[in-house]
Amino acid sequence: MAAITAQELELQMPDASQLLSDEPEMESSLHYMQLLLLVTCLEWAWQERDDFFIGANLTIYFSRQQLKNRDFRGPDFFLVKGTTRSPRNSWVVWEEDGRYPDLIIELLSDSTANVDRNAKLELYAKRFHTPEYFYFSPDTLEFAGFKLNFDTYLPIPPNAQGWLWSEALGFFLGIHNRQLRYFSAEGAMIPTPQEAAKNEMFKANQAMQIARCSNERAEQELQRAEQEKARADRLAAKLKELGIDPDELGS
Repeated sequence: MAAITAQELELQMPDASQLLSDEPEMESSLHYMQLLLLVTCLEWAWQERDDFFIGANLTIYFSRQQLKNRDFRGPDFFLVKGTTRSPRNSWVVWEEDGRYPDLIIELLSDSTANVDRNAKLELYAKRFHTPEYFYFSPDTLEFAGFKLNFDTYLPIPPNAQGWLWSEALGFFLGIHNRQLRYFSAEGAMIPTPQEAAKNEMFKANQAMQIARCSNERAEQELQRAEQEKARADRLAAKLKELGIDPDELGS
């Protein structure tokens, strides 16, 4: 049998239109809400950017062997930078110029935790060469992050709050109210659109209250000035009754 070239092999691979995502449902409502939170917060924070793609419970197709076996579950969350935000039915590596994710987050569950901590740790390091890998359990709050060093992951050291820095995101990842959230380098939590709107409403109400208080103070000062003038006018009138010119008192 004649040898097949890499170019011929690529032509034989199915294109993205033939490869739909083949992922099961999320393990629980906790997992679903956590995934939604990761996606919406990052999309809100990067709303002015068009150079990234977020995959949520989306299959990554990367080899003929994988297509044959269909034994690989895609990441719960992954980020690819330097690409477009165009919708995709799956991430097909050979259709994306050989690009693999820059960051992956797995949400641990009873059925996936062992694979996420071990087999996927090795796959993402040695095959994907993904620079950063994190996993988090919405149930137990187990949380860990790793940075690629050649083809091996090394643990990312936490800061004083227990947060882990992500170079790919430019944010910390940390736990707040039993959820995995993004935090800026300055320590501010990256909000959801709803939280951002609530914060803006709070600031607007504060500004209105300050303006109202300033107006009230101005009105009080005006009233005091008018009262002082009225008192001075009454005193001047009394002095005139006594035959005293008020204008000459200070001379």
